[in-house]
Amino acid sequence: MDIQLTEEQELLRSSIQRLLRDQYDFDERRKIVATDEGWSRKHWSAFAELGLCAAPFQESSGGLGGGTLATMIVMQEFGRNLVVEPYFETVVLAGGLIEEAGSPEQRQALLPGIMDGSAIWTLAWAEGRSRYDFDNVATTARREGDHFVLSGTKAAVIGAPWADKLIVSARTSGEPRDRAGVSLFVLDRHSPNLHLQSFKTIDGRRAAELTLMDVRVPASQMLGAEGEGVAVLEACRDRAIAALCAEAIGAMSVLNSTTLEYSKVRKQFGAALGTFQVLQHRMVDMFIALEEAVSLTQHLNLSMAAREPNGSKMAAGAKSKVGYAARFIAEQAVQLHGGMGMSDELDVGHYFKRISSINIQFGDPAYHLMRYAQQS
Repeated sequence: MDIQLTEEQELLRSSIQRLLRDQYDFDERRKIVATDEGWSRKHWSAFAELGLCAAPFQESSGGLGGGTLATMIVMQEFGRNLVVEPYFETVVLAGGLIEEAGSPEQRQALLPGIMDGSAIWTLAWAEGRSRYDFDNVATTARREGDHFVLSGTKAAVIGAPWADKLIVSARTSGEPRDRAGVSLFVLDRHSPNLHLQSFKTIDGRRAAELTLMDVRVPASQMLGAEGEGVAVLEACRDRAIAALCAEAIGAMSVLNSTTLEYSKVRKQFGAALGTFQVLQHRMVDMFIALEEAVSLTQHLNLSMAAREPNGSKMAAGAKSKVGYAARFIAEQAVQLHGGMGMSDELDVGHYFKRISSINIQFGDPAYHLMRYAQQS
């Protein structure tokens, strides 16, 4: 499959490429990651000014109406440049949840801050024992008048140290692993009794373990219907997978081109690496893996845009297939670069780490292979 982009979509892609080429090369990224904050508010503002934060949202919500395909274009280019700013967490996850599950009042109040870049958001759903299951929620939310009181912990919340707002899943009824009874709440990151233990991730980002000790939140801050959060999160997962696959193929394409160029100039036994037939075969396998991943990602994003009924099954298949392809390409790129492939000075190792992180977000390839089989 090869999507023929519209004139507006091509303009969006070329604008992102030009911005990142001029302002976000690998050296600039390394400087950003090394700062205390670990991300650049200046570059985030540039993304917002270019319209990237508003691109996926419907025009009725104040966005540009680009939908899933706009997200795919943005994420693919961000994958090429290893952008660390929390676009995925803020726009794709939180913004998508608010637009899909929020009330008209919530959309009107919350989405403008996301679209103009003034608010940073993230989603806190995973727990220490939940693995990839949205219904395995031990965090509780008990009703007290016109408030809910949240208690529990959330694990590995990417972007939490940067966020202004959090969307947190908590159980309002039932027992852990009950599908019904999970609700979503909007919390201020600086809420009393909300504690963060921040840490760096292997791919240069920031994450945190969240501890909620009787955090009070107004009932009006519940996102969506009470007790129906699992279905909302599952739909969010499918959108997230489509975006992560796009980011992965962006990273994979750079690894392929970088490895090809390296094989032309690096000599061994007096001959360029690219002249050895066994290495030529390996790079052909890398090329084929990338093309298959691109096709699957485009098919998935088109299906998501059309809201086809089998979108969840297709998302599971794409996450598995693209994940295995990305890991194969990353491993081969590192190996073909030799020991320097994992050095901090070379970008190959950084792409390897980002792909490793993508592969475990919202379910690793083996988990989604099982999901795909169960839906067949």
